Amino acid sequence: MPIETERLILRGWRQEDIPPLLAICQDPEVVRFLGQPQTPKEIEQAIARQEAQRARLGHCYWAAWDKDNRELIGFCGLSAGPAGTPIEGAIDIGWRLRSDRWGKGYAKEAAMASLAWGFANLGIKEIWSITVPANKRSWGLMERLGMRRHPTLDFDHPAVAEGSPLKRHIVYSVEGG
Repeated sequence: MPIETERLILRGWRQEDIPPLLAICQDPEVVRFLGQPQTPKEIEQAIARQEAQRARLGHCYWAAWDKDNRELIGFCGLSAGPAGTPIEGAIDIGWRLRSDRWGKGYAKEAAMASLAWGFANLGIKEIWSITVPANKRSWGLMERLGMRRHPTLDFDHPAVAEGSPLKRHIVYSVEGG
């Protein structure tokens, strides 16, 4: 750790990451398919959870740092599949980037590095991901990463309120090798 790509460094979280991550997670476009904008306390708690997971397991949703601009542009990495979902206990890949970095290949670059790290270091055969059907950018990236959809595993996310348009989720996975 850290993981370096051509343009990015995926690394553990630091206190100075809180303000830029807060800005990302309060951007209405970024959270459009994720729920409500997050508060400073929620960001601090999320970073603490990720750092605890990284200390315990060696991986998390890592901070994504732009090498040229020397700034946090979001996160990407690996975590445990959410409880009560079809991928509970499996390795889940996830990402979230500043909206001004969308469409420039950063998410794919970070995701490819995360997948490569996971298959090389975790002794697993498959990595999973979930999103809402309306989040075409997210599932489009999953498909560009070679992930395949599992329609029989579509589910209502237990952490999302009943009646929310974000309740239904779709499932993708990719095999290593």
